[in-house]
Amino acid sequence: MVGTYQPNKRKKAKKHGFFARKETNILKSRRKKGRKKLCK
Repeated sequence: MVGTYQPNKRKKAKKHGFFARKETNILKSRRKKGRKKLCK
């Protein structure tokens, strides 16, 4: 029997990674605030 959570690094990175965030203005606004860490 297979568990419910099948982690896939590539899929996760595509959805929540740096480049996914770069597409929107999230990083820009976080940079403006002077955030040390922009994304996980």
